[in-house]
Formats: sequence, C-alpha cells, structure tokens
Amino acid sequence: MNLTDEEKKFLISIARNSIIASLEKNKESKLSIPSNPVYHSKCGAFVTLTCNDNLRGCIGYIISEKPLHKTISDSARHAAFEDPRFSPIAKEELPDIKIEISILSEPFPMKDYEDIEIGKHGLILEEPRRALLLPQVPIEHSMDREQFLSALCRKAGLYSNYWKETKLKISLFTATVFSEKDWESK
Repeated sequence: MNLTDEEKKFLISIARNSIIASLEKNKESKLSIPSNPVYHSKCGAFVTLTCNDNLRGCIGYIISEKPLHKTISDSARHAAFEDPRFSPIAKEELPDIKIEISILSEPFPMKDYEDIEIGKHGLILEEPRRALLLPQVPIEHSMDREQFLSALCRKAGLYSNYWKETKLKISLFTATVFSEKDWESK
C-alpha cells in the first residue's frame, strides 16, 4: 500500500488516540475520520508498541472486514491493554511509548522455504499451530531464513527445528511498515 507521510501520520494518530481514550476511560476516540479511501480500505494491520526500544505490545489482524481506521484503533487498544505477554500500559508510560503500524497484504501460500525473502515477507504458520511473524522481525533481530523459521516454530510453541523435519503450511505476506520514529530525525 502506497501511503503519503500525511496518511501515515494520521494512522499513527488514530492508534495513539485510541490508547489515550482507553486510558481516560472513554470507549472510543473522538478523532474525526476523513473520507480518504485509505482510511476505509479493508486490510489486515498490526500495531506494535515499544517503550525505550523494548517491545511493550503487538496485536493485530491478518485480515479484517473492518475499515482500516477501525482495525488500527482496535489493534492499538488491544496491544496496549490486552497483549497477554505484558501488563497493561500505564498512563505514566505513554510519553515513552512509540507506535509502529504494519499494514498487511493479502496472505499467499508459500511453495518452498526458499520463497521467503528476509525483510520482505512476513510468515503465517497455519498448522499444526498458528503463529505470525512480521517482515521486520528478522531485520530487527539479525536473523537469516533458518533463524526466522525457527523463531516462527518457537512462537507457535513448537521446538526450533520442527520446520526441518516437516514441510510446514506457511503463508507469506508483505507489509507497509511505518513508525513514529520515522519522523523523529526529520
């Protein structure tokens, strides 16, 4: 998805306003959504929250029937308050929270492990257990293809080398990824 900086910044503001509204015990953000078709498109998205460069929450939807603005709002709220790996975000943390959004393409089946391009493809393990890793994960953690596949297995609760013993049913996707950090240095 090709987005302007203005559209990216607005989508980030949707996520931040959703978190603030929840912290202030409001059910929904009062942010007015323009008629721009980008904000009303239907696609999957994940919101990743970091605090001082440490993961603080990451939740999203692989596919969504909701408009993108609602998918991002819901994902931000869930990442901030319902990611089971972390305690809910506290109001005092908010100034240090950085938001990253990944807008996902439609998933497509992987034919062979060699199809995986590091930094381009995210992975969705379909069976025997479900797990997802975003395309930026192997870049952020300096992983090669084998390490990426092993991380996917671990995330699914399988042992690291499970993928070497059986051909996993994996779907690939690409993502448009942007973050508040993108504008900090500008």
